Parts: sequence; C-alpha cells; structure tokens
Amino acid sequence: MKKPELKISILTDYICPFCFIGHLRLDALRELYDLKINWCFIEIHPETPQQGHSVKMLNYDNDAWDEMTKNLMQLADEEGINICEQTIITNSRKALLLSEATKPLGADVFYPLHEQLFSAYFIEGKNIGDENILRDIAKQNNIPENLINQAWSDKYANGPADSVPSSLLPYLQYAGAIQAKSVPTFIIGKEILNGVVTREKLLQAAKKATHNDENKEKLN
Repeated sequence: MKKPELKISILTDYICPFCFIGHLRLDALRELYDLKINWCFIEIHPETPQQGHSVKMLNYDNDAWDEMTKNLMQLADEEGINICEQTIITNSRKALLLSEATKPLGADVFYPLHEQLFSAYFIEGKNIGDENILRDIAKQNNIPENLINQAWSDKYANGPADSVPSSLLPYLQYAGAIQAKSVPTFIIGKEILNGVVTREKLLQAAKKATHNDENKEKLN
C-alpha cells in the first residue's frame, strides 16, 4: 500500500543535540508516510571558532547546564544512543554548507552524510568545524571533491560571525517569518512545533496535516 506523502520543514543545526534527537524521532513518521523533508539549516553559534571552545563559553550557569545535560541524557537513553560528554562546542557553518550542497544529489547521497555529521559530533566526539575532518567524512560518503570545494566557495564560508552564506540565508529569513523560538522547530502542515517533541506529537501533527490535505482534495 502506497504511503501518503507528508511535507515537513525542520529548522536544525548539526551542533544542536536536541536536533539530533528530533532527527531520530522522525523514524516514527517514516513508517507511515512518504516524507518530503525540507532541512532548513540554521547556524546557532556562528561566533564559535572552527577549532571550537569550551561549552563554558556558552554562559550557562552550572545548574542550568546540569539540568539540560540531564534532560539530554534521558532523551538519548530513550532513543537507545550513547551521546558523548559535551565539553567542546564547535562552529557548524562548513558542515551546514556541505550538507546543503549535497541536496541536489538526492536522498541516497544526502542522508548518509546528514546522519554521519550528527553521529560524528555527538557519538564520536569529533570536531565537525575542522575542515579536514569534514573532508574525510565527505569522502567516506563519496562526495566529489569539486562539490566540497563548491560548498565552501561562498565568500562567507569562513565568517565573520555576523554574516550568512547565500545558500543558508533563506532558512534564516524563514525562521524569522514564522517567529521560530528554537531549533529544532518542526513545521508540519499548519503546526509549528518548537524544541524537542515526542513521537506522539509528531504523529498527531502528521495525521492532522494529511487529513487536511485529503479534505482539500475532496473539495477540488
């Protein structure tokens, strides 16, 4: 039986642990729907140098950081993954540009890279702001070198922090237009779901969106 098509937009960044959890939770929808996902890449810490720096530079107080870490570890446990201790945060701009550049190559190329970027940072503890590490990940996924170079040819690929590469600018504008409050943000039909949401909420939004689409088809 053919699965109904479901269009989703997601605001995300590869250095956001809750975006990683959200990515994993989409599996609940893949079982029921033919997903057409618009991954909207939002760089959340453009001020971070490519070599990274201590998470203490994020200016969370100890209690808030401990609580967030506790929540993250609980979510990771629910998803059956072991997230490494987050001591360093890195710049994600080149990882986002690389991933964005692979989209025209299709899902078979995009998704293995997309998943490995999340895993490299959160499971293996690699610095995905490091160009050499990114090149190695890209080559493991058979991304042509000319595409890698093209992805990083934007004049703002290396900053400054207050700049936005042209391929990522529409996503930032979209986030502003819908007044998104965080990453991840899921846009499913008319629903805007901010932050980490349960699989149940994702399914509820999906059902509502496909139900509305079916009603529109009947009216037409």
